[in-house]
Amino acid sequence: MLAEGIALGWVLIVLGAVLLLIEVYQPGFFIAVPATVLIILGILLLLGVDILSSVLGLVIGVVAAIATALITVWAYGRLTPDRMPTTISRDSLAGKEGMVVRTVDEETIAGKVTIGSSEWSARSVRGTIPVGKRVIVVRSEGVHIVVEEKESI
Repeated sequence: MLAEGIALGWVLIVLGAVLLLIEVYQPGFFIAVPATVLIILGILLLLGVDILSSVLGLVIGVVAAIATALITVWAYGRLTPDRMPTTISRDSLAGKEGMVVRTVDEETIAGKVTIGSSEWSARSVRGTIPVGKRVIVVRSEGVHIVVEEKESI
């Protein structure tokens, strides 16, 4: 039973580590808690705690899993910012001012305009608008915006 527990312990640790790697590349906190719990349970098995057939081992495993889950949730809450993410509806962009960061023309949506801290694909109402020019959003179409050069005063 000892060899089987050690093998299972390593399997749980590796599985937990793989889940943590998935969490790193696809963040969302959905995998972090089970990943850390699997790692802790694997460590318990490596330390010789029989979490599968011993009543005391089962209690230790459950308590360790709950404690690990709570600590993981607490740590994640401390690491993430308290502010809400910036959300901008494309429909709310009409009338906003921006700056051309990649030349905008009326034929393609390859142009780029920065509005606040967000960058949008853009095309112009007419003509070409060079980098550095101020623009006003006329409307949005799908995933891009339509802009016109702002009149200089």
